[in-house]
Amino acid sequence: MKRQYWYVIIAYVIMQLSSIAGVPLLVFLGVGAHSHNAVEAASGYWAVISFSITFFLVLFFLRNDIKQRHERDRAPLSVAWVWAIGGFFLALFAQGIASNIEYRLFGIQAGSENTKTIIEIIRLTPALVIVTSVIGPILEEVIFRKIIFGTLYNKYNFLIAATISSLLFAVVHMELEHLLLYSTMGFTFAFLYAKTKRIFVPIFAHVTMNTFVVVMQTVFADHIEQIIKETDKMQFIFGGFSL
Repeated sequence: MKRQYWYVIIAYVIMQLSSIAGVPLLVFLGVGAHSHNAVEAASGYWAVISFSITFFLVLFFLRNDIKQRHERDRAPLSVAWVWAIGGFFLALFAQGIASNIEYRLFGIQAGSENTKTIIEIIRLTPALVIVTSVIGPILEEVIFRKIIFGTLYNKYNFLIAATISSLLFAVVHMELEHLLLYSTMGFTFAFLYAKTKRIFVPIFAHVTMNTFVVVMQTVFADHIEQIIKETDKMQFIFGGFSL
């Protein structure tokens, strides 16, 4: 693995662990004190700060990769955009299937506590939307698809590379009961990357999907709740989507 890739992974790990000290610091400084839940508000502000810093660090570490415009066997740009847009619908479909399997085979209810918590924090800290919808998905695709999956795919077949990278992707979301759901998403994004050899394809699909979830669970939350009350089946269409 390239040295700069290790720098990216280390920066990402530090970012994930930084909330242990960062959130209490912001609470101590009174950030978010006006909110009814200062800790959640502070965690939202810290996520914006830490993710933004890590994003620019990643751009710096990968500056040479970004300059390399030609990658072997890349799909034509027009074809790549078709896969990028279609990948959004493929991701939603795959997540819906995984959610149904979790419920019907293992009795795991649709919906993600992690997503619910994020949505609650977004209501306290609207700026967090830029993290959940844009910066977060970009970082995850760079690390789990371009770096981890890409490195493994150069040595092993797609199944092995996608399985390892997708499981790591799922574990990072810290909801082991939804291991199948997040792993399925990882496989979907890995497929898009392997198919086109263009990292912007899974990035676009991931960003679009997360934005869709945020909009559905904030702007249209009341309407969806009413629909779910009328028919439980709709829970798998709207309620089961995760970030």
